[in-house]
Amino acid sequence: MKVSGLRFVGAALMPVLLLSSAACFTEARSPGWGFTHTQFSADHGEDDAIASVQAALRVPGLTQNQHIMGWGAENPEPAPGVYDFTSLDNRMAFIRDTGGVPVITLCCAPDWMKGGTAGQTDWATLTSAPLREHYGDYAALSAVIARRYPDVRHFIVWNEFKGFFDEGRNNWDAAGYTDLYNQVYDAVKAVNTQNRVGGPYMSMTTTTSETASHASGLRGPWGAVDQRAMDAVDHWLTHNHGADFIVVDGHAETDGAPDEFAALDKFSAVSQWVRARTTLPLWWAEWYVEPTGQGWTDQRETALRAAAMIEMARSGVSTALYWNPEPTSAGCATCLWTDTRADGGTPLPFLATLQAFARWFPPGTRLRGVAAPPEVRVLAQEQAIVIVNTVDATVPVELGGGVVRLGPYETRWITP
Repeated sequence: MKVSGLRFVGAALMPVLLLSSAACFTEARSPGWGFTHTQFSADHGEDDAIASVQAALRVPGLTQNQHIMGWGAENPEPAPGVYDFTSLDNRMAFIRDTGGVPVITLCCAPDWMKGGTAGQTDWATLTSAPLREHYGDYAALSAVIARRYPDVRHFIVWNEFKGFFDEGRNNWDAAGYTDLYNQVYDAVKAVNTQNRVGGPYMSMTTTTSETASHASGLRGPWGAVDQRAMDAVDHWLTHNHGADFIVVDGHAETDGAPDEFAALDKFSAVSQWVRARTTLPLWWAEWYVEPTGQGWTDQRETALRAAAMIEMARSGVSTALYWNPEPTSAGCATCLWTDTRADGGTPLPFLATLQAFARWFPPGTRLRGVAAPPEVRVLAQEQAIVIVNTVDATVPVELGGGVVRLGPYETRWITP
């Protein structure tokens, strides 16, 4: 089936939505759409509930990311040379059992690498960076993990520069992070040259104050990106030993933007800034939309996230990982499933949205150019199209000779 003949009607809208032969490409070897496991995932709880989530995840397989310490994983090396991979093994087994594409984030570090006591774990210091004299020890641990999980091919080094902010300089210690990254990169590549390693996993924070001392020229109605974050990315690009992909993350806040959908332009603005500096595949390790409204409908929550994914896909993002919130009841529009410990592990609607993007818009998909009115966001390829209504009103759409109506904030998929 070819997607064609789609027409928007209504005096307030652009009359025709055009699909052109112009295309853009995403990196074919990147994992694609997926999510990051957090503290409470689906590997613990009632057997039937776990099985429910496993069945829902198997078709199709999503990229699944897990940190080596924290967010559901215990201390992997409580004392030098003493390993405990029980919890990490369980998470990685869950990923394998559900057909997920595995990604490991090499964060965080055991206490003894941070000045703590060997054999003890103080979770209050989880986000502290290893001391420089222990960078080699952390690289060695990363190599042990790479050998333990030979089916994993993608490794992200660290998380959001945690512990690398220099309070004295009021700036990021980009040199310190890059030194750690280089040692980890070399160690993981020494295990298998086919391993793919990336960084710097910098959070592209923004300010809405035009007079903020660290506001950069990369700005829009959503705010201005912090120049210090941009400088840290540039330092890493200049001084790393090598990289197979580049990683950022960030929030699209509504403060200052005309509405929550306009704020999503931040994703494409940051992506374009990165693209101007490197041809490396671009990953968003975390992405958040921050609505200020209360009492939103599930449809509006889903539409905002679907529109964010459209924005990332159109701006050439290769991989995007959704930070999976703690599972709650069936009323959680932003969750992927309900709690396997209490609420049955029922798949929730946004999981289907994430899976649809993974199925129809994987890395390497040839995207078709689309002209659409500002009230809708559209992403199209030869066989499928997703349309998001971004307004609190019904939008009439002429499709296949008939007229269908997109409800307020409806996300509509058109597939074979």
